[in-house]
Amino acid sequence: MPKITFIGRDGSRTEVDAEVGRSVMEVAIENDVDIEAACEGSLACATCHLVVDPAWYTKLDEPSEDETDMLDLAFGLTPTSRLSCQLRVTEDMDGISFTVPEDI
Repeated sequence: MPKITFIGRDGSRTEVDAEVGRSVMEVAIENDVDIEAACEGSLACATCHLVVDPAWYTKLDEPSEDETDMLDLAFGLTPTSRLSCQLRVTEDMDGISFTVPEDI
């Protein structure tokens, strides 16, 4: 299982084993990462927004147009922001880290 690290708003780090095929959002919620995920992964909000470590961003599939449109509504948007509900865990993600953005 790939290891994923979530970095909280306070800088705390949570490293977890992530099941391949699950969404990053599901992994985050199951491990008490502080994201809301209000729409439960239906791409209807931006409350599962996470910031991808820049070294990893280009290794991920590009966001869809729908995801990009929804990200425009996210607080704390960065050039490496993604909606965690749209990212599926793969073996290639071993070592990736995501930061929970500031809740402005």
